Amino acid sequence: MSRYAMAGTMDKVKGTAKEAVGKMTGDKRTEAEGKTDQAKGEMKEAAHDVKERVKGVKDSLKD
Repeated sequence: MSRYAMAGTMDKVKGTAKEAVGKMTGDKRTEAEGKTDQAKGEMKEAAHDVKERVKGVKDSLKD
């Protein structure tokens, strides 16, 4: 797993925890930050997936 994919996963985990804490404490701001962190993590993972697909296509064209 690349560092970009790992960073995406970490953001999603952090976001899930923040959202849960926000819900438990009734803190809407922390809950919203958690949702934002999760979305950021998903975007990082999506960018990594695109990068890997492009790399795969590039490698297949060399053959």
